[in-house]
Amino acid sequence: MIIGHGGNIKNLAKTLGCANEDIIDMSCNLNPLGPPESIEEVIKDNLVKIRSLPEPDAISIRKGFAGFHGIDPAQVVAGNGTTFFIYTIPKALGSKKVLICGPTYSDYKDACLMHKVDFQHCTANEGNGFSPDIDEISSMADKADIVFICNPNNPTGSLIVREKLEYLIQKHEKTCFIIDESYLPFVDGANEYSLVSKTRYENVIVLSSMSKIFRIPGLRTGFLSAAEGLTQKIMAHYQPWSVNTLAQAVIKHIFDQPEKIDPFYQKTRAYIKEEKKIFLESLKDVQGLKCFDTATCFILARLNNKVRSREFCERIGRNKILIRDCANFHGLSDEYVRFSLKERRINEQLAELIKQAVKHD
Repeated sequence: MIIGHGGNIKNLAKTLGCANEDIIDMSCNLNPLGPPESIEEVIKDNLVKIRSLPEPDAISIRKGFAGFHGIDPAQVVAGNGTTFFIYTIPKALGSKKVLICGPTYSDYKDACLMHKVDFQHCTANEGNGFSPDIDEISSMADKADIVFICNPNNPTGSLIVREKLEYLIQKHEKTCFIIDESYLPFVDGANEYSLVSKTRYENVIVLSSMSKIFRIPGLRTGFLSAAEGLTQKIMAHYQPWSVNTLAQAVIKHIFDQPEKIDPFYQKTRAYIKEEKKIFLESLKDVQGLKCFDTATCFILARLNNKVRSREFCERIGRNKILIRDCANFHGLSDEYVRFSLKERRINEQLAELIKQAVKHD
């Protein structure tokens, strides 16, 4: 089920005979600035709490999320990462037919396979920069009871404006749209794209990740927001204590200081914008490589020469840098790879390694 995700540091370290800590992971899409400095202190201060059970329904952090976004806590569910919800939704909603807008995150498909739900893909193509075709999605949406849309999309980085999403939601009232906004905090003007505040719609569920933007994937925390009728259906399949004690402590700490969240987002966005500009500029004239426009912190690229993605990743990996082989994304192939940006020095190192790996046939 999780074979082929990014972040397989242990395998590369074992192959190279080095420590896991020696590997630079540019395959996993996390904030290059790292978590806010206070988070590790919060974990240390709350270690004693692991002796007791956490809140069974994580109500404190649900209230924190709801307060920050200006919605009712009854419209929010907290879970063990957004993936927790991806695997819960098809069963909770009794889905029979799912439409997956891609190429995208494989767990949407895997969740359907787990629950034996029929699914099909609506796949954007390279010709228009992997920008989703809203009319094509619309033509297929009536045949589905659930539509998964990752916005901005992983791995392509494409972004759909809110007006187009609302067009689909309003046109197909009997279809439930799952909008995965896991990477939206990285986007300039994210509030203009988000549907969290639009949970008045009875057919939309929004997934929000804390893992990526705050760089705390090991704490496994995410939120689902929707109209109360939908959250009640999700809660009917909710396991108590789904968010652990330390995760609840950290997320409560974040939402207890709402005035610090937007400045952290803005600092991250400005940093990524500058690093992305420099990184792409250094690769623009490289023969055998095409990088696609992206709204977020990762970049999809196509290899235009004889080297394929597996060999390309191995060449980069020999230098203790892990990048993402995109061959197992439905709608892509062994021509595609993905890079997630880090600090300037590492980004420059990767750019030089990419140039060498492309030239070496």
